[in-house]
Amino acid sequence: LSSSSGLTHESHRKDVEQVYLRCSEGSIEWMYPTGALIVNLRPNISPASYKHLTVCIKPFKDSAGANIYLEKTGELKLLVRDGERSPSRVYCFGYDQGGLFVEATPQQDISRKITGFQYELMSKGIAADLHTASAPCRPCSDTEVLLAVCTSDFVIRGSIQNVTNEAEEQESIIHVGVNKLYRQKSKVFQLTGESGNWRGQIKTLLECGVKPGDGDFLFTGRMHFGEARLGCAPRFKDFQRMYKEAKDKGLNPCEIGPD
Repeated sequence: LSSSSGLTHESHRKDVEQVYLRCSEGSIEWMYPTGALIVNLRPNISPASYKHLTVCIKPFKDSAGANIYLEKTGELKLLVRDGERSPSRVYCFGYDQGGLFVEATPQQDISRKITGFQYELMSKGIAADLHTASAPCRPCSDTEVLLAVCTSDFVIRGSIQNVTNEAEEQESIIHVGVNKLYRQKSKVFQLTGESGNWRGQIKTLLECGVKPGDGDFLFTGRMHFGEARLGCAPRFKDFQRMYKEAKDKGLNPCEIGPD
């Protein structure tokens, strides 16, 4: 978390402050914004790898008081307009497309304003998985499922207990009962209640039309801004079939107990 306050620059409303961030994910909070912030993302990796990175930002729900621009060699491209209300909207761009320039907008009372957003740096391949614009709801091929098992942040066998649709955010929340936990990067799926059942939530696009159904699925996906996002999710019996076929041919990319 990087935090700054504009009150220290009250007498210099056009001041520009530089912020350097070394973490691959985190958040910026700018209280009482005046002047501007240049946000320099400098992850602890080789500069030669920068061109393979995608930057994503997600403004806080009540963020206000500044416009957020993409800046490269003095040219500004508006990314998020002050006061824009798009719940859960994520803005992504290639690391080599420029840096972030956050400029305060004129305010009568800056004490009521806080500009803030979460950010993530990820490889362009992972970003493409999360933001597939062409066909985000299409079923995965056998090869894609088997690869997802090896590379996803979470892999579980479970059933759909319920689906909650959030029209404003254009998302569906899948409430999952977990029968077997193969892997999870963060503790999204946890033991709940006295019964000792594992449960968790996975988000996906509302347009995909996910509905509760019988039977088990293999849920895979990635963590994005602290939330589990759905990737490939075949019926478990279909996963067992494709896993066995690949294993018999020696083509499965990694080992996992499918039972």
